[in-house]
Amino acid sequence: MKVEQIYTGCIAHAAYYLESNGEAAIFDPLREVQPYLDRAFNDHAKIKYVFETHFHADFVSGHLDLMKHAGAEIVFGPTAKPAYKATTAEDGQLFKVGNYTVKVIHTPGHTMESTTYLLIDEHGKEHGIISGDTLFIGDVGRPDLAQHVIADLTQEKLAGYLYDSLRNKIMPLSDDLIVYPNHGAGSACGKNMSKETTDTLGHQKQVNYALNPKLTKEEFIKEILTGLVPPPGYFPQNVLMNIKGYESIDTVLEKGTRALSVAEFEVAANETQAVIIDTRKAQLFNKGFIPNSINIGIDGSFATWVGTLIPSVKQEILIVAEEGREQEVITRLARVGFDYAIGYLKGGFEAWKEAHKEIDQITSMSPEALIDLYNQGTMNVLDVRKASEYQSEHIVEAVNAPLDFINDSMTKIDKDKTYYVHCLSGYRSMVFISVLQARGYRNLIDITGGFNALKVSKLFPITEYVCPSTLL
Repeated sequence: MKVEQIYTGCIAHAAYYLESNGEAAIFDPLREVQPYLDRAFNDHAKIKYVFETHFHADFVSGHLDLMKHAGAEIVFGPTAKPAYKATTAEDGQLFKVGNYTVKVIHTPGHTMESTTYLLIDEHGKEHGIISGDTLFIGDVGRPDLAQHVIADLTQEKLAGYLYDSLRNKIMPLSDDLIVYPNHGAGSACGKNMSKETTDTLGHQKQVNYALNPKLTKEEFIKEILTGLVPPPGYFPQNVLMNIKGYESIDTVLEKGTRALSVAEFEVAANETQAVIIDTRKAQLFNKGFIPNSINIGIDGSFATWVGTLIPSVKQEILIVAEEGREQEVITRLARVGFDYAIGYLKGGFEAWKEAHKEIDQITSMSPEALIDLYNQGTMNVLDVRKASEYQSEHIVEAVNAPLDFINDSMTKIDKDKTYYVHCLSGYRSMVFISVLQARGYRNLIDITGGFNALKVSKLFPITEYVCPSTLL
């Protein structure tokens, strides 16, 4: 059976391309649809359907542009009520894609409309399931997202629905089916996803904690809700965009890729409420940047961090990027619904520098340069990794101030004191410092290389978490 997984690592997202006998279907497409159109063109195939497993929270789907450009029919599962033309399928309904068959299996739990698609080949053999956020590799979709859009859908109710869906709809299926999930490790749609992006259902029944047949519904609900942290603020906004519709990405790109001279960029920065995002590498940014700009490097989980740190998808944004990467930046913003980029600095930061405009900097220091301060007890260390990373191992006396919850982390900082800031490798610490420096915090110093460098140096004592079971 011809199924292709199209995986985008920066947002841990998997779309799927299915083709048979000149007809194609796309499952859970990203916002930029040209790669899917090109894929079908190369196969001399017409995209007949766009199947959506649910209204996504962590990205804006490309279904509307695929309908516009390819004439594809959009299909959602039962109970979905999109504000545009689409087919709301019935549980058990069959769709033909060439010689293949796609069967709708309604699996509410992650959301009420969540649907799994069973793929059946030309011989009638069941091949696999495109499971969306119902079933991941090693995990299942968190059931607390829909309540941020529909208040009476509590996480307990949804977790109960998910238990029933897994027990009654998924677990009875054949062990040899291939599981094709919507996300992999790094996505905020689950809490413990594997780095693997496919597996057999039989193996998942053996190793996935959520498919443990011994769990009662009450135990399942407790297990599935334990350890969840609040989702990023852009999640409910993306859900509403996927329900109500959005501008074509062609329009978004046209607006965002407007080249601004230094003078035009400066006027836009002064006369609008735009946030300046500098997407260069941290090691370049700290040496010089436009005052009040924040560093979120394009070579990382760029879109996710933008969505986590900027409260509204309607926030105007000005871009500073490496030359030739401006469209990539706008595209990755659009993936998570940030459609209000108003232009980029032509010539990048070098043009600003050559125009002799004001420049700001961030101080960085190596672990070796800091050991004396640490030994004297005069070094305040901020660890901006996630709480789970910090709990696993951290520098003795370091304070955890996660970037994920920067507004809460700010309360731990005294503006009059100097702090030495690190993450794992240097990406998040530069984001953290740049955001706070734009808010008037001037005494934050970046530790070059982050926790990795601190650990390799062997100069600093490290506290490691010891599992209680090992003490028995």
